[in-house]
Amino acid sequence: MDLLNYAFMQRALLAAVLVGITAPAIGIYLVQRRQALMGDGIGHVAMTGVGLGFLLSWSPVWMATLVSVLGAVLMELIRWYGRTRGDIALAMLFYGGMAGGVMFINLAPTGSNANLMSYLFGSLSTVSQSDVTAICLLAAFVVLVTIGLRRQLFAVSQDEEFARVTGLPVRALNLLTAVTAAVTVTVAMRVVGLLLVSALMVVPVAAAQALSRSFAATFAIAVAIGVTVTISGTVTSYYQDVPPGATIVLLTIAAFLLLTALAAPVARRRARALEHAAGDPAECVIPEKVPAGRGSPDGLGV
Repeated sequence: MDLLNYAFMQRALLAAVLVGITAPAIGIYLVQRRQALMGDGIGHVAMTGVGLGFLLSWSPVWMATLVSVLGAVLMELIRWYGRTRGDIALAMLFYGGMAGGVMFINLAPTGSNANLMSYLFGSLSTVSQSDVTAICLLAAFVVLVTIGLRRQLFAVSQDEEFARVTGLPVRALNLLTAVTAAVTVTVAMRVVGLLLVSALMVVPVAAAQALSRSFAATFAIAVAIGVTVTISGTVTSYYQDVPPGATIVLLTIAAFLLLTALAAPVARRRARALEHAAGDPAECVIPEKVPAGRGSPDGLGV
């Protein structure tokens, strides 16, 4: 493959593999918590970090990580303490983050619309060696959290009250999940883009759930789908000269549709097998108790 002769494509493919692993790895917990759009919200906030990075001549990836983590913590605080107007506060946080990013990039001496677009929708040619180093470090953190604490995170994602009763630090784990999601957004933004990263967190998980109800199997299948579509999208983007983020997301949706269609007959066969195993309900009727002193149908006393 001639694309491996280019250093920028080597960096892009490495970043794509890391994104394919980390996005579904944290996405499975967000889907279980019914917070599938959290990645989208954090992506808006991360834009302010990118703009500040250009304005202050600092690494946009690290600055976006810092701002995203602060935004994720603020989102959790709003979720805990917000009442009826919590949704308004979140909306202001999301759109304020995007507006701040656009403003800072335009104020920065090295900022431009091209820089803005590369972070919004991803860009292969702009992934630098320093970006790859940052992505590797951040991806290692995400993998350690999502695999090392999988039992605790799964318990909290399924039922917070039950997890609290068992003694788990629910709020700390919720904060850690939000922070890990924020880190994942900054890992993925150079490949997929801030506006599309949420799709890579959610859609592979949804596709995996169509094939399996086991957490471990769903986790493995979602990561496999993520890696496959990110590599395929990156290679397609190189040869067809199309945006990598859009290509990856469209391939992810295509994989979801294909796997859902393939899983439907399997699910129907499984349901019929369960019905057959359960047997005819009429065969399971509990016989009526015969009152003492009365004769049974064959004339014998009970």
